[in-house]
Amino acid sequence: MFNDAFYDSLGLMLFMLNPFLLIVYLIDLVEELDAKTFSIVLIRAGLISGCCYITFAILGNEIFDTLFKADFASFQIFGGIVFLITGIQYVFNGNKAIKKLRGAPQYVQGGIVMPIMVGPGTISASIIVGQRLDYPIAIAIIVTSLIVCIATVILLKYIYVAVKTKNEPLLLRYIDIIGRVAALLIGTFSIEMIMSGIRAWVAKF
Repeated sequence: MFNDAFYDSLGLMLFMLNPFLLIVYLIDLVEELDAKTFSIVLIRAGLISGCCYITFAILGNEIFDTLFKADFASFQIFGGIVFLITGIQYVFNGNKAIKKLRGAPQYVQGGIVMPIMVGPGTISASIIVGQRLDYPIAIAIIVTSLIVCIATVILLKYIYVAVKTKNEPLLLRYIDIIGRVAALLIGTFSIEMIMSGIRAWVAKF
């Protein structure tokens, strides 16, 4: 059970669900919501995301081949473009870009899910995990990764509140810089997704 594929898959999901990056994207919610409300919103978003991950882990490429009649390479290309646009907007506009993508406050759970928690990267990772391992183990990895991610983000919320009272300007500046640097990494990853999709699509001919 605990072989290289298990640890590689767990590492992949934890990397794609990076809680330290997620807290940067949710910083406006961290500031606006109290700890209890923030935790409830995040847990609900995690439940929705988990259902999506498990669905893609079990069905894999069949979702694209059978349901959508499309190739996974097309998803990689389009998903990479969406990821790239998100990264570019964050580089130039900071957290305001993510807040705009989330939409109205009453839809905040859905806004956290798409495009922050459920995106091209996490969907691709879920498919890979489902292909590498038996379904029960793949589901266990997805659930474990989500629990670790959500618990870490909630813990970071409490740490943020404690530190903010003493060094708010410095903390906000630090978060802004980290977010923009992370956006550069997202842009790089999105280009790699686009190129992988193009290579897979061209290889068919």
